[in-house]
Amino acid sequence: MSPLAGAQLIHTPVQLYRYLLRCCKLLPTPAMQHHYRHAIRQGYRSHSDEDDPERIQMIIQRAITDADWILDKVRMTSI
Repeated sequence: MSPLAGAQLIHTPVQLYRYLLRCCKLLPTPAMQHHYRHAIRQGYRSHSDEDDPERIQMIIQRAITDADWILDKVRMTSI
C-alpha cells in the first residue's frame, strides 16, 4: 500500500517530487522531515537531466517503493 493516496497517478518527475514532499510531512520529527526533504531535493537535481522515459518510470516506481518502506518502518517503530 502506498503511503499516500494517488501514488498510482504519478507519471512525471514533478508529480513525484511533490508526492515525496507530502510524504515527508508524515514523518514524526522535524529532523527526519528535514533530512528526507534534503535527500529528495538532491535526488531530483541529480536526475534532472534524465530523458529516457523508461528510466524515468523506473526511478518513479523505486522512489514510491522507498517512501512506502520508510513510512512503514516509522509506523512500526512507533507502535
